[in-house]
Amino acid sequence: MSHIDSQVLKTIIDTANDHFFIVDGQGSVIDVSPGAAAVYGLSREELCASTVQQLEERGILKPSVSMEVMRTGQPAQLMQQTGTGRRVIAQAHPVFIDGQLVRIVSRSMDLTDLQFLQDEYALLQQRFSEHLKRASAASIGDELELDSLQVRSGVMREIALLLKRVAPTDATVLMLGESGVGKTAFARQLHAWSQRREGPFIDVNCAAIPESLFESEMFGYQPGAFSGATRQGKAGLLEQADGGTLFLDEIGELPLPMQTKLLKVIQDGSLTRLGDTRPRRVDFRLVVATNQDLASRVEEGSFRLDLYYRLNVIPVTLPPLRERREDIPGLAELQLQRLNQRYGQHKILHASVWPELMGHDWPGNVRELENWLERAWLSAADDVIAGNMQQSPSGFAKAPDDGILLENERSPSHAVTHRLGDQETLKQAMARIEREMLARLCQQLPSTYAMADRLGISQPSVVRKLNKYGLRISHH
Repeated sequence: MSHIDSQVLKTIIDTANDHFFIVDGQGSVIDVSPGAAAVYGLSREELCASTVQQLEERGILKPSVSMEVMRTGQPAQLMQQTGTGRRVIAQAHPVFIDGQLVRIVSRSMDLTDLQFLQDEYALLQQRFSEHLKRASAASIGDELELDSLQVRSGVMREIALLLKRVAPTDATVLMLGESGVGKTAFARQLHAWSQRREGPFIDVNCAAIPESLFESEMFGYQPGAFSGATRQGKAGLLEQADGGTLFLDEIGELPLPMQTKLLKVIQDGSLTRLGDTRPRRVDFRLVVATNQDLASRVEEGSFRLDLYYRLNVIPVTLPPLRERREDIPGLAELQLQRLNQRYGQHKILHASVWPELMGHDWPGNVRELENWLERAWLSAADDVIAGNMQQSPSGFAKAPDDGILLENERSPSHAVTHRLGDQETLKQAMARIEREMLARLCQQLPSTYAMADRLGISQPSVVRKLNKYGLRISHH
């Protein structure tokens, strides 16, 4: 290595946010980045005079990620508690020459500051919760101006107030909740409250983009980058979000290679298009959403731990509609207003429909409610939408002998009765019922989008379920 190259490498290590260790094949520390001393509690000279075995024995490294690489010969990642009491994510990579382990390069990212931020958020949440209990509903309504969201329940107004408080910052928000609870609507409202409101709001469904197209769609490409690339090239979705908000829905479906690339963009604030060598600066506020347990995905190895910590700064859980039925009237009226404007008519709900709307559990949440109202609006013969078996959102009844009668449809011949089989668990029964329902709809409906509309769930969720059960739509 030339003197210039060694100086470049030294500058990279000295100025990096992460803390680097370079260790030989036997565990002796060759070099560390200057910032490591503050995290690990020993001077650079003391660290370089030690081995990772000694540092682990002394409790400086708890545990040593380099020793894990020495044991396995494979890259490793783990959580450490340092001698100074700080929590870090440590990653290490082996360097082999002629089949022999000669170096281990490790870097650690300090999570303590992130933990402080999360603790502050929890305290903020508690304070606002107490504030909401003291405040009147009218004053909160005036302060929030939530007509576009139509939330009336106390829990949702509390969430909205918290989001309004964090909106002016650039902190990453993680929206959690079942499919259809309104995560996209709240992300848009967060953008509208933010200082980036004049910038773009880019909405990306990570489950809807084929993995083969993901990199070109997200990062963009230069002319001629691949066969079929447009002559002028294209800015990717990350680049399009510059100056605004990037909303990544169903983040749990992000492929692992893309997780690594997204993490690098978050850390560096820049990206490189496919077929290009020039990095481009990007500045966006990141909001992500999922209906999955990301912590479980991390344990399974399908989601990066370091990306999880980067995303889980301000976690916000939106409860399902069945736990906040006070919101149903406002959401229903808002959807009716949209439909009347879209189709140029003025239809209203018959009074007999309201008990059905309020009593239904809405497993597909707000999306299911909106889809049902649109079907009912379109099928109503006059200006009054009346409830009946064809339109009723519930249409559920209890079968004799404790069976479960699912979805009374237009004729009794379509009703399917399912009883718990011998030695069958509830989970197994539910999976069997789900598969039978999906198989029947594959025969009846022309597309996954029609199935999603019928079931009140997202189209990517339909695709995942069909793949899970090995089902395909029968093309008529």
